[in-house]
Amino acid sequence: MSADQSSGDPLNDAADLPRVSVVIPAYNEESVIRQCLIAAIYQSVPAHEIIVVDNLSTDRTAAIVRQMQLEYPESPILLLTQDSEQGLIPTRNFGLDHATGDVLGRIDADSVVEPDWVEQVQKAFQDHSVQAATGPVVYYDMPMRRFGLKADDKMRQLMLKLAKQQYHFLFGSNMALRSTAWNTIRAETCRDEKDEMHEDIDLSLHLAEHDLKVQYWPQMVSGMSARRLEDSPRDYRYYVTRFDRTYKAHNVKKMALKAPMVVFFSVYFPAKLLRAIHTVNTAQPVRRGGQ
Repeated sequence: MSADQSSGDPLNDAADLPRVSVVIPAYNEESVIRQCLIAAIYQSVPAHEIIVVDNLSTDRTAAIVRQMQLEYPESPILLLTQDSEQGLIPTRNFGLDHATGDVLGRIDADSVVEPDWVEQVQKAFQDHSVQAATGPVVYYDMPMRRFGLKADDKMRQLMLKLAKQQYHFLFGSNMALRSTAWNTIRAETCRDEKDEMHEDIDLSLHLAEHDLKVQYWPQMVSGMSARRLEDSPRDYRYYVTRFDRTYKAHNVKKMALKAPMVVFFSVYFPAKLLRAIHTVNTAQPVRRGGQ
């Protein structure tokens, strides 16, 4: 049965839908974790569980999550602690290992998923050949958000064509994979102790090694912050060149896959200017009474 087909029996259709866990690694995310969780709670189809994995935060991240557990007792918000080592990859792995859903969603703490995100994830995985899925993002703290969403969608579809369908890369702010696929690759994923690679591309390459299908699902939309643009040019360059270091670690030599690096480098300064203007404009106080 395809993602758009129904058996005509609502009970059977519901039983066939996978349970979706949402895993959110978090380190010092007190400024964004509440909006992330609210978006994950208010879904057209509820998540099986919403797991925040706190990684040695020194701010109020964990306290905010605990407060939201009290405010939304009907929501399956779980707070886990990964304090054995600092880092996104061990924290991500800890969350995926402890998730109990059939499909393991993975977003960032600054992600704000669309209200039908869980529903769209379920639809993407109704095709049993699909082992992982990803979708476009909209930058909610940038101007012309809908235009940006369309541009992001076009870029990701172009990447798929350039890779000649051999690779399709997951995006860490908006991705999901079957629990069975995670169990297949979990011991092989790179630990990246030097923090040099893109962990989501590493996941994608390990999935490809096992011929596990990654599906691009345009309706699976997540919002994210463009706060990366606040980095200095030097730090931003290091972030972008993670693509190259990840490819080299996996002996991937397709020149076409360098396209994202070119795109990210080219948009840095104009996007940084747009974000600065947008920040100033949105910070202006609202004037009342003609004053």
